[in-house]
Amino acid sequence: MTKKILFSILSALIWAQNVTAQMYQVAQAPKHEVRAVWLTTIGGIDWPAHYANAASPSSIERQKREFIAILDDLQKTNINTILLQTRVRGTTIYPSAIETWDGCLSGKPGVSPGYDALQFAIDECHRRGMELHAWVVTIPVGKWNAIGCKSLRKRYPGLIRQIQGEGYMNPEMPQTGDYIARICKEITDKYDVDGIHLDYIRYPETWKIKVSKSKGREYITSIVRKIHRAVKQNKPWIKLSCSPIGKYDDLTRYRSGGWNANSTVCQDAQGWLRDGLMDALFPMMYFRGNNFYPFAIDWKEQSYGRMIVPGLGIYFLDRKQKDWPLTDISREMYFIRSIGEGHCYFRSKFFTDDTKGIYSFARNQFDQYPALIPAMTWEKADLPAAPSHLNIIQGKSHDEISWENIDRGNEKYLYHYYNVYASDSYPVDVSDARNLIVVRTRSNKVIVPTRQHPDWHYALTAIDRYGNESKPALDPRDSSSDEMQILAYQQKGYLKCDGRTLLLPKAPSIIDIEYLVVKSLQGQVLYTLPYSEEVNVSKIPDGVYKLYSLNKKKVAHRMGFFQIYRK
Repeated sequence: MTKKILFSILSALIWAQNVTAQMYQVAQAPKHEVRAVWLTTIGGIDWPAHYANAASPSSIERQKREFIAILDDLQKTNINTILLQTRVRGTTIYPSAIETWDGCLSGKPGVSPGYDALQFAIDECHRRGMELHAWVVTIPVGKWNAIGCKSLRKRYPGLIRQIQGEGYMNPEMPQTGDYIARICKEITDKYDVDGIHLDYIRYPETWKIKVSKSKGREYITSIVRKIHRAVKQNKPWIKLSCSPIGKYDDLTRYRSGGWNANSTVCQDAQGWLRDGLMDALFPMMYFRGNNFYPFAIDWKEQSYGRMIVPGLGIYFLDRKQKDWPLTDISREMYFIRSIGEGHCYFRSKFFTDDTKGIYSFARNQFDQYPALIPAMTWEKADLPAAPSHLNIIQGKSHDEISWENIDRGNEKYLYHYYNVYASDSYPVDVSDARNLIVVRTRSNKVIVPTRQHPDWHYALTAIDRYGNESKPALDPRDSSSDEMQILAYQQKGYLKCDGRTLLLPKAPSIIDIEYLVVKSLQGQVLYTLPYSEEVNVSKIPDGVYKLYSLNKKKVAHRMGFFQIYRK
């Protein structure tokens, strides 16, 4: 372990024991962050609460309303990713040509509920700007005599092994990878999902592994490689992820307690990131203290630029489970955000039930503002063109915003999403997530209520399927020339800045200015510069900033605001 990593871990542990919401406030709501939930369908423990009957339209609608209510609650906390259990135990929640229906929807295994639940879920998630990832349980196929396991045993004699009354696909047989890849390909071919999320892609903990651990890792990685090929062949923008054991392996100073992904169950999840087989990991980090913080850092340091989204065991907040206090989870959330990781709740119902106040904390404090999902720049990094023909019709109580969709010809699934930003200042700062008012809409028109903001300015961006965001199209009611944009800021009390040089008034002789301090709008110190009446800001990113003077006695005075905007 390097000194840098060791120092980071020790600092994290000290910090984590003392942090409070007052001591540590995230300087700015992150614009890019995965915020997810696992939404479980097995046994209806998250959804559905009531069965649907193909002969009863009212029961189908009731089940749909339950799902809509869950999404509405999740949307209020700015959740942007739903991991929906789609392959359950050798059974599915969609009409599959490969496997039979699970019983969670109709109440009867093998019987259709009368509608396509996966298609319905995709439509409702996309309507709210959320991604839908099909959660596929891989190796376990349920009770030995349950419908899913029995069907597989009949079709593939010798492929399924029984352990303590449960059936498992044999990870050492090549047919397992081929079969699961077929399932994933069926989903991605038939549906406009945003991701395939693999669960239990490992040896079962009850499996007596007789091959070497390196050989075992080869077997599991071979399954992942086959799935990756099947998913990415026609739709490379689909995110492939998995939920590994929460500790990858032993660290030098912190042991995994005999339970880890790599050495215990042959799950080389970090290697899958390194080799480009995974786009994201959702490690199941249902731990506290030294079992959490060092391992969260390890996942981040071995992320290879991909997405790390720790799974949080919020079910342990429940008094019937381990009765954790909310602060155990909230501290973890502050910490993983500080190192650039997202967060995922296990599971949805414990979150929407506001167990120990976790929902209220997320909605009112931690996730007050939307966030975009990070772009898959390792797959594609080119920015899409900015939207065109932005038109705004201002009304007494609302504004109507419309634009021209970016045409992709006959490429059905390569459509674009659009983000709408609004602010009382012009030009709108699209780097600030607090200005996001509409996220990932496919429509080319939105209605914005303006009773509280009658003079809003707008900006519009396009996002491609990989998450790359275009430059903004600015409010056409205002001038689009650089000079007029700068003038608009000056008229609102901003210091003059052309994007390269910040001009300051001559300081009175009685003021002793030694340095200039550039802060974010939330007060975080970003840069300290020598005082000059012409300040070189060419290396500072676009955005809106506060400027302070600092004298020899280290007394600071606010000089004003400035905007860097480079067309």
